[in-house]
Amino acid sequence: MTTPTTHLPAAATSYDDLVDRVLGGDFGPDPRTQRVAVAFSTRQAVRHESRSGGYRNEVLSLRLAAAVGSCAVEPGELPDAAIEDCVGADLARLMAHELRPVRVAALDTYLMHVLPHTPANGARSWSLPAGSSLRKSRARARAVAGLVDAAPGARVLVVGVVNSLLEALRARGLAYVPCDLKGGTTEWGEPVRTDALAELAHCDAVLASGMTLGNGSFEPLREHALRHGKPLVMFAQTGSAVLPRFLGSGVSAVCAEPYPFFWLDGGPGTVHRYRADAPGAAR
Repeated sequence: MTTPTTHLPAAATSYDDLVDRVLGGDFGPDPRTQRVAVAFSTRQAVRHESRSGGYRNEVLSLRLAAAVGSCAVEPGELPDAAIEDCVGADLARLMAHELRPVRVAALDTYLMHVLPHTPANGARSWSLPAGSSLRKSRARARAVAGLVDAAPGARVLVVGVVNSLLEALRARGLAYVPCDLKGGTTEWGEPVRTDALAELAHCDAVLASGMTLGNGSFEPLREHALRHGKPLVMFAQTGSAVLPRFLGSGVSAVCAEPYPFFWLDGGPGTVHRYRADAPGAAR
């Protein structure tokens, strides 16, 4: 049985276009009337069992009613004053904040409020099992990798290195070019490139983190994918409600993971998958 899908707004033509349309009321209530009740940051450090390296995360999250929107930041870079700025502020003002992560989190919060991850809005849920952080990481990676429309042997640019994702791509017989601003090496000693845009021409598909919204590199990736007809799959804790608005406008699929993220809880969880070619997807 097919789940009915609501008529969704047309795909955004750019990040700025999306913001303008939100401010203009295309998606629902005026964001000037929507005030943030709670603002908080979540920090974690992790080293999975059997893995040689670890990493740290920090995420800014804003809450409006039942909706929580998020944007990852570099650990230690978010000033405490930014959280104070957000509490009680209206979302329109925060979409114009001087800090990009605040702007992204505000947009994500608004869109999570008006277009939550439901089947009616184009989302298809994917269950994550209870268990260790590594078990859940691998389950999420399978959900993400399954969205990459590429044949075995194709070369995938991975922007935002997650070793479980690389492992899942390997299992599908896909080659990859790992890229992350932090550089370094993968779990298997492969060098991590730091300039994603320089690698685009040499890859058949792109798999990118929602963190690209927070650091400003999303638009060049989207524009390249749109111009060259390449699959662009986004895996998103940052901007999980933002990125589905670009389906069919450069983005081919999204694996959306709103707060609380898989690494916060050992119980079962859910991510939400979107495809540009799904019935009812924005065009």
